Amino acid sequence: MKIFVDSANVDTIETLVPLRIVDGVTTNPSLLAKEPGDPHETLARICRAVGGPVSAEVVATDAEGMVAEGRRLASIDEHVVVKVPFGKAGVQACAALAGDGIRVNVTLVFSPAQALLAAKVGAAFVSPFVGRLDDVATDGMDLVSRSVEIYENYHFETEVLVASVRGPAHVVEAARMGADVCTCPPKVIDMLFNHPLTDIGLAKFLADWEKAQVVSV
Repeated sequence: MKIFVDSANVDTIETLVPLRIVDGVTTNPSLLAKEPGDPHETLARICRAVGGPVSAEVVATDAEGMVAEGRRLASIDEHVVVKVPFGKAGVQACAALAGDGIRVNVTLVFSPAQALLAAKVGAAFVSPFVGRLDDVATDGMDLVSRSVEIYENYHFETEVLVASVRGPAHVVEAARMGADVCTCPPKVIDMLFNHPLTDIGLAKFLADWEKAQVVSV
């Protein structure tokens, strides 16, 4: 399973890239608004740092506007994936952009039916928002499982990109279900590295080594 970073902070992304676990990045208007400077330049810097898919979201709400904005975003760098919100306008825009050879990430997907429609119009990625479903007492990971099953049934090339991830459990379950991608905030990526038994084990090894050095002297 590929791991994307859900962030627009270039410094943070550049810190994670050398770990060799980052396959791409997802951004949105809220994340880009937090960063200084021109958003398009920020996206270009992220593309250069990652060298993989970088989702950049349109802010237009009509299909024609989404297509025009999507084309501008795609021109920033070959790694840009245009993100459009699900809906009739988003589906129409996805079909037009995909027809131009532009990769599209259909976001804000909350049902298997929506995932199916996005795949039918050529979405490169579909983003089920698992955490937000959990917030309203609905099993977000069930949406991932059903979407993976549907795509396998009909051999869709659309990749299931698990979004709104709240912790390592979401990441592990996504991998077990066969999701293609999981996009994680930097803090969740940090959490994937941590386990108390690892820390305890390392501390014990180091303590035993120090004792051995004292005895040898």
